[in-house]
Amino acid sequence: QVQLVESGGGLVQPGESLRLSCTASVGIFNFDVMAWYRQTPGKQRDMVATINRGGSTNYANSVKGRFTISRTNAKNTVYLQMNSLKPEDTAVYSCNAVTNVPYRPYWGQGTQVTVSS
Repeated sequence: QVQLVESGGGLVQPGESLRLSCTASVGIFNFDVMAWYRQTPGKQRDMVATINRGGSTNYANSVKGRFTISRTNAKNTVYLQMNSLKPEDTAVYSCNAVTNVPYRPYWGQGTQVTVSS
C-alpha cells in the first residue's frame, strides 16, 4: 500500500522560507508525476507544483519564481522549497503521486502552512 507522508509545515512570518518534504513508502520512480497541492477552508484544492519522472516541472502562476519542487529518488522524497512566503500562501499543503497506466492517484494527509505576522 502506497503511503505519502508530508512534513515541514509550520508558522512563519511573511518573507520567510519553509521546505516541505513528502516521503513515499515505495520508490518514487514508480510514479509518472508527483505534485504539491494546497487548499484553504471552503475552497477547492489547487495545484501548486508538479514534477514528472523526467524531472520537468510546472508551477502555478502565483508561486512561480518563489517555490521550487524537486525530487531525490534515493530518498523516495519530493520537496517543495517555498521562499518569500506571503499570507495568501497559508493553506494545507498535500503531496500527490500519480501513475498514468493504470490511472491511480495517491494523497498524503497534508501539512499546515501558516504565514502571518
